[in-house]
Amino acid sequence: MSTDLFEHRAVISGIGQSAIARRLDRSGLQLTLDAILAAVADAGLTVDDIDGLAMFPGGGVANVPGYAGGNLYEVQDALRITTRWRQGLVEGMALPFYGPAQAIATGQARHVVIWRTVKEGSAARAAGGRPAYGSTKPAAEGPQAWLLPIGMLSPVCQIAPFATRYMHEFGLTRAQLAWIPVTQRASAAHNPDAVYRSPLTVDDYLAARMISSPLCLFDCDVPADGATAIVVSAAETTPDLRAPVRIEAMAGVVDGRPAWDQWEDMGRVGYATAAALWARTELTPADVDTAQLYDGFSIEAVWWLEAMGFCGTGEAGDFIDGGKHIALGGELPLNTWGGQLSGGRLHAGFGHTAEAVRQLRGEAGARQVAGAEVAAVTNVGGIESGAALLTRW
Repeated sequence: MSTDLFEHRAVISGIGQSAIARRLDRSGLQLTLDAILAAVADAGLTVDDIDGLAMFPGGGVANVPGYAGGNLYEVQDALRITTRWRQGLVEGMALPFYGPAQAIATGQARHVVIWRTVKEGSAARAAGGRPAYGSTKPAAEGPQAWLLPIGMLSPVCQIAPFATRYMHEFGLTRAQLAWIPVTQRASAAHNPDAVYRSPLTVDDYLAARMISSPLCLFDCDVPADGATAIVVSAAETTPDLRAPVRIEAMAGVVDGRPAWDQWEDMGRVGYATAAALWARTELTPADVDTAQLYDGFSIEAVWWLEAMGFCGTGEAGDFIDGGKHIALGGELPLNTWGGQLSGGRLHAGFGHTAEAVRQLRGEAGARQVAGAEVAAVTNVGGIESGAALLTRW
């Protein structure tokens, strides 16, 4: 393990979010600017300090309505920023701050802001339902040409076979899986920005309508409107920063074919990324105080619990059963902001990263994990897989 990891040359210095709700009467660009200005102020910086911009996904173009707001040119012009480094990624490697950390480590920038904006709540309302991937394209091409004939354009339809395979192989039951959304909803009750805060029970979960078997309504993240921004700064600037958080280690490995329908092992996702992460640190899973694990669907949090070594392969069902391990006050509080299942689909690990930073700073209010010093953050899994360990400065 190198003693001079590039991620140690950068810190997360600021986080900011716009208003978050099922639907907001503000443009994507307006939400983006709200989040960026909040993040810069949170870092203790001014806009004039920012010399790097990155958006995720990039280019201002996406294949789903409501998937992005404000491109690099629009944001740079609106804020009158002079940049030395810019980046626009469509998904991309690991977590959103990976690219900015590399730019800072190589001396290309000192303070980079990266953002993710969604208007999926409004888009779903306008379309009469949640739009499927590729729904704005006139013809299906590439992998979609194989998925369209069987109606597999929606992400839930692509993830459901993985959940079925995992349940078959390891015996996970829906009554056990229910504890992911149930526990996260209980945490969301302490998050004033969460989309859903009302209590949720296992019986409510089991009675919910099925979306794509075995995944029901409460297994799916919540389409929302909102923006999140993260400022990444050079570690040498910490004396000028309000409350920086250290990036202990991060990794992003795609070890299989980059297609959900062609993944080789449907029962195991994220293992290569987790192994690469632990190889870059002397910390162990036992050192993690809170886990902010990607939960576009509840089964993804199950995969990450196992891949990250918080429990053994095939043991997540017993680990989450009853919620005692993953609830606030448990040994591994999970997605303490409510995750995407209750807090809202802020996507790509942005909401998870913002919560990890708050927890490490001691700024999470009623959902604060006592004495949190190490937080794990993950992004998606499988074809877009990233993981990081953040620590208190």
